[in-house]
Amino acid sequence: MQQIEFYQSLWAMERRIPGQGEPRLEESIAKVAEAGFQGLGMDLAMSDVPLVKAARPLLEARGLKCLFNGFPRSDDELRFMLDLAKDFGAPFLSVIGQVTPTRLEEMIVVAERWIDIAKQSGQPLLFETHRHGLLNDLYPILEMLKAIPSMALCADLSHLVVDREFSLPLAPEADSMIERVLDRSEAFQGRISSNQQIQLPIGFAQHQGWVEQFFVWWRRGLNGWRARAPAEAKVTFLCELGPAPYAITGADGLELSDRWDEALAIRARVSELWNKS
Repeated sequence: MQQIEFYQSLWAMERRIPGQGEPRLEESIAKVAEAGFQGLGMDLAMSDVPLVKAARPLLEARGLKCLFNGFPRSDDELRFMLDLAKDFGAPFLSVIGQVTPTRLEEMIVVAERWIDIAKQSGQPLLFETHRHGLLNDLYPILEMLKAIPSMALCADLSHLVVDREFSLPLAPEADSMIERVLDRSEAFQGRISSNQQIQLPIGFAQHQGWVEQFFVWWRRGLNGWRARAPAEAKVTFLCELGPAPYAITGADGLELSDRWDEALAIRARVSELWNKS
């Protein structure tokens, strides 16, 4: 039977409250485990390797799986991250490539080469839709998908909405472009944006149009995945509500909403969508 597994981002556990320290790694991992998440998502630039290795025994003690969002700056860094993800038992490596040519032809060359490197490593590779990376812009992404049939995505739709400044009600051509992304997405990330802000407090009345639009997209994406995935496959959904400056703050520097409660609310609703489909 197909399954969905929910992960919580370690980056999202940062509080960044003025005058207060951050929770210890042990505290964050314990909170994620006690809340019933199946795993923890961790960023993986080369500077993150010591933290990632320190987290491993804590994850294993709590029975948590792991995901990695890699930020490779070279082929060699990609190889290292693929090997590390494989060693940790991660289901895939999601990359926000820091090799960022400006010409489409060169983007395709990089993506095809990295797909080959991943095949050689034996670790699945997904390309994350994320600004400030190889997949910075929606239009080139769509062209890359046409050029590379084997290219699979990790869908963080928030970046695409901001990138193209889509507005509500959503134009049919805009919805069609997102549909093309969802058709190639093998994992999903949970953040809700507007066309101007990368992360919205989801409980505010003025944001409900975007909240509903994202759940429509996630339902479509998960249903599409279920239609094409094997009977025993698992799909991941990573709750990744980032701290300030992703999170909107007031003049006092404090966030306007509780990201942890929002992550649990997103997980609950996505779980409901999954169970109804």
